Amino acid sequence: MPAFANPFQGNVDRKISKEELIQAVRLDIAGELEAIYLYDAHVQATDDEMAQRVISDIRDEEKAHVGELMTLLRHLDPQEAELFASGEAEVKEMLEELHIPEPAGENLPDDKVQQTVGSLLNK
Repeated sequence: MPAFANPFQGNVDRKISKEELIQAVRLDIAGELEAIYLYDAHVQATDDEMAQRVISDIRDEEKAHVGELMTLLRHLDPQEAELFASGEAEVKEMLEELHIPEPAGENLPDDKVQQTVGSLLNK
């Protein structure tokens, strides 16, 4: 059940520290990922084309929010960004070892590439 029914839920009596802000952004990312999962489940659960189109659009906006929040997290915690990039490099090595090509879009112009966590960390 949403907690926002309490009108005082979002109120704070102080400014948060940088460490708390980093934790809050991580929680925000988790919330966006959960929303993506739920919206996608709703799209899959209906045959109504209009509902699928609207909900898919909303889901994709949540994906953009993840990109925005990841960029903010990268700014707030560069060390964490380095760890994300390291993990991405490990998977790319595995793909090369298995002779699996890079996903479509890797060689497209910047304005045509769908942003991923890794692509946001490398900018």
